[in-house]
Amino acid sequence: MKTSSELIKGLWNENPTFKMMLGLCPTLAVSTSVVNGLGMGVAATFVLAGSSVIVSMVRHIIPEKVRIPCYIVIIATFVTIIELLMKAYMPLLSRALGMYVPLIVVNCIVLGRAEAFASKAAPVVSAIDALGMGMGFTWALCLISAIREALGNGTILGFGISDYFSPPLFMILAPGALLTIGVLIAAINHFSARKDDKRWT
Repeated sequence: MKTSSELIKGLWNENPTFKMMLGLCPTLAVSTSVVNGLGMGVAATFVLAGSSVIVSMVRHIIPEKVRIPCYIVIIATFVTIIELLMKAYMPLLSRALGMYVPLIVVNCIVLGRAEAFASKAAPVVSAIDALGMGMGFTWALCLISAIREALGNGTILGFGISDYFSPPLFMILAPGALLTIGVLIAAINHFSARKDDKRWT
């Protein structure tokens, strides 16, 4: 029961994007298409899972004073692995995501889970927590990307849907990203509040 709750908490109750509002820089930057959002989400999930397991395994031997630099080195190792894999097997996606893949090293979701959870939990539980957070980040990115791609480009996964409307191009720019994220956070908070109210009535 505990492991299942650790897995699903990142999907909703502790969603990194919509609930904790972490990792918004790459979310704003890469959510112009579903492919980009999915690619960034999978990359971040890989780094989250790998680094959380290693941090958990070495948590008792890392000196307290140097734990953050050690965590960053561990995270950077997995970022390098996923960056090289993407350049080798998905060069177009790698170029589209650009510098935001290397910047996963300083993504507050990854470092935050290492410090707040993996450094205090067993490897298996840390891996489950990381997968849940990664999946939550990925579905949030895909949802934001789908809205922005549909409204800004008039496409979904490259397929045109703009026969009946003219896409407002600002949706693929920074203002469109801020507007989309703001509306989604407001809607999710409203839904959560109504759900909590019903639970207590």
